[in-house]
Amino acid sequence: MSKQDAKKRHSEEEKPMSKNKKINEQIALLETEKQEWNDKYLRLYSEFDNYRKRTAKEKLEFTKVATESLVKELLPVLDDFDRALKNIPAETEDEHTKELYNGVLLIHQKFFNTLMKKGLKPIEVFGGDDFNLDFQEAIATIPAPSEELKGKVIDVVEQGYMLGETIIRFPKVVVGQ
Repeated sequence: MSKQDAKKRHSEEEKPMSKNKKINEQIALLETEKQEWNDKYLRLYSEFDNYRKRTAKEKLEFTKVATESLVKELLPVLDDFDRALKNIPAETEDEHTKELYNGVLLIHQKFFNTLMKKGLKPIEVFGGDDFNLDFQEAIATIPAPSEELKGKVIDVVEQGYMLGETIIRFPKVVVGQ
């Protein structure tokens, strides 16, 4: 075998080795590129998922604030219905007054039930209950008619309400001193 034949044979043996090396380099390069694209995809997916959750939370918060604002504005109307029902005699001989009372009562009940469907709940406070500064607002203090009524609610001037778990209006009470 001549030197030339040996070189030719040696270069032919190197070609497959060099081709394999190039293919392996290309595979490694493609694997790296694949990993980069996969990382970008995962980051983008995470960002989109966070965006979706954030916008859902903001929408829920906006709805809650809007509902609370509207209900707060409607509470005086509910108070007016309560005052009207207290001032119209329920038991009377006059047919017109009975119809008036029943009509006001019907509208009050529908209005109150609609607000309750939106999450409104009255805060129950009665005369004789202990005064609780966390859940009641004292608008006046008067001398207690008896010793056991000291520090207790004497009268509820304005009903308090909760919307969901949030107090939107504290009950206004008169407390015995």
